[in-house]
Amino acid sequence: MASPVTETHPTQSEFAPGPRPAQPAVLAILFAISFSHLLNDTIQSLIPAIYPLLKSSFHLSFVQVGLITLAFQMTASILQPFVGLFTDRRPQPFSLACGMGLTLGGLILLSQASRFGMVVAAAALVGIGSSIFHPESSRVAHLASGGRHGFAQSVFQVGGNAGSSLGPLLAALIVVPRGQGSVLWFGLLALLGIGVLSAVGHWYRQDLADAKARPVPSPAAPARLSRRVVFVLVVLGVLIFSKYFYLASLTNYYTFYLIQKFHLSVQGAQLHLFLFLFAVAVGTVIGGPVGDRYGRKLVIWVSILGVAPFTIALPHANLFWTGVLTVLIGLILASAFSAILVYAQELVPGKVGLISGLFFGLAFGVAGIGSAVLGEVADRTSIAHVFHLCSFLPLIGLLTAFLPSGTGPRTSTSTSRTAVGTV
Repeated sequence: MASPVTETHPTQSEFAPGPRPAQPAVLAILFAISFSHLLNDTIQSLIPAIYPLLKSSFHLSFVQVGLITLAFQMTASILQPFVGLFTDRRPQPFSLACGMGLTLGGLILLSQASRFGMVVAAAALVGIGSSIFHPESSRVAHLASGGRHGFAQSVFQVGGNAGSSLGPLLAALIVVPRGQGSVLWFGLLALLGIGVLSAVGHWYRQDLADAKARPVPSPAAPARLSRRVVFVLVVLGVLIFSKYFYLASLTNYYTFYLIQKFHLSVQGAQLHLFLFLFAVAVGTVIGGPVGDRYGRKLVIWVSILGVAPFTIALPHANLFWTGVLTVLIGLILASAFSAILVYAQELVPGKVGLISGLFFGLAFGVAGIGSAVLGEVADRTSIAHVFHLCSFLPLIGLLTAFLPSGTGPRTSTSTSRTAVGTV
């Protein structure tokens, strides 16, 4: 029997929502939610950035280091689909500020932790805050997009990736010289985030009220997902796995790799991690707009499979070329998530929160499990062996061939030229 995806291309009605009136993009809200994402992920990236400090202070094994990440990523990943499903039915404008409040609580606990169990609990609390933040903030970006969904997701994602790059830099400048207690200073970022997200919540609430007041056509009854749609969602999930399992090796163990192989200091290794994560932030800007214009599938091809030559070369490079290759890997690989997420949202119209929660949750879950598994492998073999094994993961990008081309650029001429809205 032929593969269900290769029989025919999906129709517009099966894989994408029907046409909607063009609305102006609300750039003020997009930038606010992106800035909040920056604050949120700066705080989150602080946890892996101080792993060398925690490993030394609490005499941790690599498995225990992986368990800290697992606690954070699993609380984030397991809860996100449920948060997304709930808020699809009952939007919660001020849940974003509440989620940042939980993150603040995790920071306070981490700064005062005196036992390994307290560190794990702090990481889990930050993960819960993340599980509330990501689905709803992705929905806000969708609402404020003016139909340019790839562009909006890239703006949203670039804030998070910029924050992920700032965490190691700030850890090198603040936490490493001053110790674990200085983590408390990052609570100021959480307080700033609560303020910004409260303002976004007021806009979100008003947008919901305006939507209820506007006469809209009755939506068609939601159809049951076809086998083709389910199959494509599974393929997208496997591609997410390849991306984030590989990223787990770099985000969590790159500093240890540089220290062991090239004898760098902790601060020097963290600066290299900053350069990689900054490249990820820059690369994120590309994926969404290119996907809007040329199609999501092209972006997925290039961003995942296209990075394979660089990942395979990385374990054999000297220090200079290691820095160059990781920057290239970050630039290319970063564009994948926005394209995959919007592609999936177009597959299942009307379920922005659920799809966002599922894919953000899958990304966090894969990263958490990957961190724990790779920690076990590192304890049994070496960090260098971990990087050698992971170098082949981007070859999974060959599965992109199974994705239909039915979800391409959705942006009409009128939508792509929308004016900037005001708040």
